[in-house]
Amino acid sequence: MIRLSASRPARRTCSFGAVAAAAALLAACGTPVPATDSRAAASTPAATAPAPGARPRITKAADLPRFTYPLKGKVEDVVRSKEAFAAFAAPLRRDTEAVLQGYDIADKSVQRDLLTRLAILDYLDGRYDATLARLQQVRDLEEKPADRLTSGLRLRAVATAARQQAPGSAAHAQATAAALDQLLAALPYDVTGNTIRELKAGAELAGEGRILGRLREVLQPLVDTNGGLTHDTAPDLVVARYALTTALPLKPVWVAGFSRWLEQHQVVKPDIWAARNVSLPAAGPYTPVRVAVWDSGVDTALFGAQVLRGADGRPAVIGFDRYGKPSDTELQPLPPEVRARLPLMTARTKGFSDLQSNVESPEAAEVKQWMSSLAPERYRVEIEELGLMGNFEHGTHVAGITLDGNPHARLVVARIEFGHTLKPDPCPSKELSLLDARNSKTTVEFLERHGVRVVNMSWGGSVGSVEAELEQCGVGATPEARKTLARELYDIGKKALTEAMASAPGILFIAAAGNENQDSAFAESMPADIVLPNLLTVGAVDQAGDEAGFTSYGPTVKLHANGYQVESYLPGGKRVALSGTSMAAPQAA
Repeated sequence: MIRLSASRPARRTCSFGAVAAAAALLAACGTPVPATDSRAAASTPAATAPAPGARPRITKAADLPRFTYPLKGKVEDVVRSKEAFAAFAAPLRRDTEAVLQGYDIADKSVQRDLLTRLAILDYLDGRYDATLARLQQVRDLEEKPADRLTSGLRLRAVATAARQQAPGSAAHAQATAAALDQLLAALPYDVTGNTIRELKAGAELAGEGRILGRLREVLQPLVDTNGGLTHDTAPDLVVARYALTTALPLKPVWVAGFSRWLEQHQVVKPDIWAARNVSLPAAGPYTPVRVAVWDSGVDTALFGAQVLRGADGRPAVIGFDRYGKPSDTELQPLPPEVRARLPLMTARTKGFSDLQSNVESPEAAEVKQWMSSLAPERYRVEIEELGLMGNFEHGTHVAGITLDGNPHARLVVARIEFGHTLKPDPCPSKELSLLDARNSKTTVEFLERHGVRVVNMSWGGSVGSVEAELEQCGVGATPEARKTLARELYDIGKKALTEAMASAPGILFIAAAGNENQDSAFAESMPADIVLPNLLTVGAVDQAGDEAGFTSYGPTVKLHANGYQVESYLPGGKRVALSGTSMAAPQAA
């Protein structure tokens, strides 16, 4: 369940070390984000509502209607005040219901998100039967076995308990624990074990400081810059209030309940991959094959003779920094203060991995203490450093999987930089998009010149992520203006990347499907949504071959490979298991 978008149009790692693990596990515990002062104005529609009786069909995420929610003051005021939150939530509920009723949405993941939002609002309004009814609707829309069984697990437990006991009381906590135990007792471990481990880890990482830090460092600047929130960011306020008023106070219940269930199910799922692994001998009638890892950079010192080198003995590397400028270093440069903390950050990557596997270790204990006690004023520094380290580690981990078992593979490094700051740096622009477009063409030409036959690309980005970054940067006067500009910038990048790959039919490009548990084609997440005869998009399954809960899907996803807790290298040589379609794609490569 590893996922996090980087601050870069069309450049997002599908899973990268500590930051991705943190993102997934924090999401599992219900982290929030958003809002503003005690006066919440009604929403302003940014798109014309459909006529009564008409149900326009939505086949792309970018075609969903847009809304704005004017706000002023401090975002924490809305989160903490019942009255202010109710004023804010009323138009958000109205718009959410209108979208569900007024549009025929092709993607079930969007329907699930909207219904879950309403279920949380129902709970916060004290409408517990309505909460459970909504959650059943969500469950009926689930497409994966594990998701169908565990959908809304914790919210079901608190809503069930709230029908008998007042939320916030000791009796409600006891009733929630009993309801959780009952729900867990019905779950088959072989199907749901991975999900429950992640829910336990997410609960262990929960802390108020991280919730408040995100409110202050991410949502508050949006309100200060834009005068409010949009359809993309306003729902974060719902999650924030639920987390602070309900999920976080019940942290001991979640940790104890999930722990008991896992202790009762000490079953190791069968490993279907061991029998399928093939390691070629170093000697024999084999022809070396050149493969490229187009990613955040690789510690080539770990791979010895498997690295393609020029006449000068240097590894074959091409790279560009996040500003689109040439940068042929093998790894992303780190500031001295971050480099000095490399041992600690590497240990934290292992800690997140151990948490995901329900392994108690010193590293896992340190991560739990660190994240759960993180002070709001440290949020920006710590989260940005976590993101930077995840980027630093990602490409090396992917390369280790790509090269494993084939001593005749010769590695070529194509490096790009993913953003790691809370506010995009740089902000999206046409100038940057055109520069990235040229760099895509330049990179593919470099790979062709070096005789590369296979390229792994464990990254991506959607038109929606570009629009979200424009909002963060305060670019565009309205959501519709941002929608138009985001489409232009996204299309520049997608067209260039598609043409570059099509121009090299002798290279097989392998893309990660993404970790958003959505249809990559509906979301328009490239390169996963691109259709070419020399492009293969890969989703993730676990060691037993069961579809991973995080993996995206859709008509362009043609293959699945092991992407759950796959062990490989981090820079410096430490081996750690990470999860994501980023780990599945290099299995195919």
